[in-house]
Amino acid sequence: MIPKNIKILLSIVLIVLSFYQFYEDFIGNGIFYLFLSFFLILLYFKNEYIFFSFLKLRKQDFIGTKKWLDRIKNPEKILVKKQIGYYHYLYGIIESQKNLTQAEKSFRKALSYGLSMSTDLAMAKLSLAGILIQKRRKREATILITEAKKSDKHNMLGEQIKLLKNQIKKI
Repeated sequence: MIPKNIKILLSIVLIVLSFYQFYEDFIGNGIFYLFLSFFLILLYFKNEYIFFSFLKLRKQDFIGTKKWLDRIKNPEKILVKKQIGYYHYLYGIIESQKNLTQAEKSFRKALSYGLSMSTDLAMAKLSLAGILIQKRRKREATILITEAKKSDKHNMLGEQIKLLKNQIKKI
């Protein structure tokens, strides 16, 4: 995996090289280097390992998702801030199957780093609220549920919000 600073440096070098190729009338080479630099810039903003782990998660393959996430050795050095949030979000989903304490820590880190999509933000808050309900922390769970309801702009999680509100009433 290439660190984020090196990706930007390589893309700048490739852009300069592509302009040099255009200047020397090697148009094909210039276009190729330009596309290669755009690809590196894309990989700067969208990490390939997080993308593949989302694909595995879509198939409910938690072991495969964990394998892809484990390839990221030092997320603070390699990933951008929002990608670190998604890294911890995915780990929270995986850990919620086994260890609720670790999942709570991962979801809190994901919320602190931030998630770019409002639905993902609402899902992280709902998952954290579900963990807090199981730990009998009613006040924090109700706050997170109301925040999740505000974050869910397309009302995709309405059923889950109602379900968690009913569980809070039973506590």
